[in-house]
Amino acid sequence: MPASPTFPSLNHVAVTVRDLAVSAPWYRDLIGADPVLDEDTEAGYHHVVYAFGDGTLFGLHQHTGGGADQPFSEYRAGLDHVGFGCASRAELEAWVERLDALGIDHGGIVDAHYGSGLGFRDPDGIALEFFAPPA
Repeated sequence: MPASPTFPSLNHVAVTVRDLAVSAPWYRDLIGADPVLDEDTEAGYHHVVYAFGDGTLFGLHQHTGGGADQPFSEYRAGLDHVGFGCASRAELEAWVERLDALGIDHGGIVDAHYGSGLGFRDPDGIALEFFAPPA
């Protein structure tokens, strides 16, 4: 059997949203940057894509087919949540202030032996988290 190649790092994440007119500005405000791409595709969806400084892409898809009217649930098979990496707990504290300023509800910082997380949800209820390793 040939040797396994090195597993690549995460390049992009795309989540399906119900209404890009609601979600795209919400994410633009959260991220603090305009999308790098906003277009219809030949595959039957419109996507809006944001780029992070490390080259990772985060996309929002609105499909023309059915099914997108169902609310998100991390209890169904599929996505549980999207975690964004922070360098420290102090950075999480800055995000608490930013989320509060944007009027975004969150669960506060939760500390565990493996790190600290700050959970919140987007307009479709998709679970998001800022996460920092333990100090």
